[in-house]
Amino acid sequence: MHTVVVGTSGTTADDVVAVARLGARIEISAEAQAALAAARAVVDTLAAKPEPVYGVSTGFGALASRHISHELRAQLQRNIVRSHAAGMGPRVEREVVRALMFLRLKTVCSGHTGVRPEVAQTMADVLNAGITPVVHEYGSLGCSGDLAPLSHCALTLMGEGDAEGPDGVLRPAGELLAEHGIAPVELREKEGLALLNGTDGMLGMLVMALADLQRLYTSADITAALSLEALLGTDKVLAPELHAIRPHPGQGVSAANMSAVLKGSGLVGHFQHDEAPRVQDAYSVRCAPQVAGAGRDTLAHARLVAERELASAVDNPVVLPDGRVESNGNFHGAPVAYVLDFLAIVAADLGSIAERRTDRLLDKNRSHGLPPFLADDAGVDSGLMIAQYTQAALVSEMKRLAVPASADSIPSSAMQEDHVSMGWSAARKLRTTVGNLNRIIAVELYAAARGIELRHGLTPAPASQAAIEALRAAGVQGPGPDRFLAPDLEAADTFVRDGGLIAAVEPVTGPLA
Repeated sequence: MHTVVVGTSGTTADDVVAVARLGARIEISAEAQAALAAARAVVDTLAAKPEPVYGVSTGFGALASRHISHELRAQLQRNIVRSHAAGMGPRVEREVVRALMFLRLKTVCSGHTGVRPEVAQTMADVLNAGITPVVHEYGSLGCSGDLAPLSHCALTLMGEGDAEGPDGVLRPAGELLAEHGIAPVELREKEGLALLNGTDGMLGMLVMALADLQRLYTSADITAALSLEALLGTDKVLAPELHAIRPHPGQGVSAANMSAVLKGSGLVGHFQHDEAPRVQDAYSVRCAPQVAGAGRDTLAHARLVAERELASAVDNPVVLPDGRVESNGNFHGAPVAYVLDFLAIVAADLGSIAERRTDRLLDKNRSHGLPPFLADDAGVDSGLMIAQYTQAALVSEMKRLAVPASADSIPSSAMQEDHVSMGWSAARKLRTTVGNLNRIIAVELYAAARGIELRHGLTPAPASQAAIEALRAAGVQGPGPDRFLAPDLEAADTFVRDGGLIAAVEPVTGPLA
C-alpha cells in the first residue's frame, strides 16, 4: 500500500487524495518527530512560568482573560474538545473526515503547534486503522478553524464519542481504539486547542474538488466536441491562431482538447450545406473554449491558493523558531473560502453551457436535421425530453449554490470572533455542485453520442467513435424506442466520474490537459 510520509514542510494535494480516498498509510518522519519534541519543550517551559500565555495557561476566545491554574489545565484541554464537539445534522463523508484529520496532522508535524509527538502518532494510528470519527454537517464558521468538525475528531483521539470502524459500522470510539491497540490521549497544555484550530476541513474539500474538477473540465471539452459534431458545427473556431490573439491559457487548452477530439471527423463543416444554412454556430458551441477556459484559469488560481495552504502551519497560538509563542489570525479561512466560492461559480457556468448544447440537440428547429428529442418515433416516443429536464434542474440548483458563502459573516464568541469566513459552508455547497456537474456532463455525453449515431452516412472522428464505443460497453444503450432511462443516465454518470470518458479518448488523441 502507498505510504505518505509527513514531514515539517507541509504536504501535497496528491498525498491528501491518497490518504482521504485511497486509504494510504501514514508515517511521521524523524525530522517531524524532532520538531514536535522541540516545540513541546517550549510549551512546557512556558507552562511552568507564572505569567499567563494564551492557549497554554489561559482560557480561550472571549474567555482568554482567565489564568488557569496547573491542576485545572488538563481538564481545560478535555473540556474544550468536549464543548466544541457541538456539530449537528447529517454525517459528512468519510473522505472529508480523513482529509481534515490528515491535514491537521500535517500542521501538528510542522513543529509550530507544541503538541507532543505521541499525540501526533495517535492521529496517524487512527487514520491507519481506518477509524473515522463522526463529523456533522453544521458547526463550522470557517474561522478559528473548522472548530466543531475538528473537535469531533479530537474527541475520538480521547476515546470518547462515536466513530466508524474500517468495516463501516458505527461504534463507541473507545472500543475501536482498544480493538486496534491504540491508547486514548491524555491532553496537556495547548494540545486541545491545537487539535481544533485549523482550516483543514475546507482545505481538504478544496483539494478533492480540484481533483474532480480537473477531470470534469477535460470531460466537458470532450462532450462539447461531440455536441459540435452531432450539430454539424464547424471546428474552424478552434484554430490555435484565433486563441493566440486572446491569450488566456485555459482557453487555448480547451480549444486544443476539442481540436484533438475532432481530428478526422466527417461531421464537421456541414453547417453551410444543410437544410438550414448557418453563418456561424450558436454561442454554446462556438464559445465553448472561452467559457471552459475561463473556468480552467480559475482552477489554476484555486490550485495556487491550495498549494500555499498545504505548505502552511495554521494554529493559534504558534511556536516560532526563536522560541516565542505568539497569537495570530492565520486560522481565518478567507483565502480558502473565496476560491471555493469562485469554483462554484465557474462550475455552474460550465454546467449551464453544457445544458444549452443538450437542449439544442433535442430541438428539431435548432438541431439541423436530428429527430425531435432524439426520439425513435417522435410522438409515440419522448426520447431524451426529460433527461434534459433533469439536467436543467441540476443547473438551476448549481446557480443557487453559486451565491457566495464567503460574502456572509455571523459574529460569534461574544463578539471576539466578529468576522468569520463561512469557508466550511462554501466547501459543502461546492461538493454538491461538483456532483451536479458530473451528472450534467453525463447527460450531454448521452445526448451527443445518440445524436452522432443518428447522423447516418457521416463518420465521426476516431476519438468520438472510441468514446461512444466505451460508453456502450459501460452499459449505456444507444438509440431506439423509449425505455427506462434512469439506469442509462446513472451508468453514464459513473462512466464520467470514474474517468472512463477520458480513458477512452486519450489512446486516440494523446494526453488531454
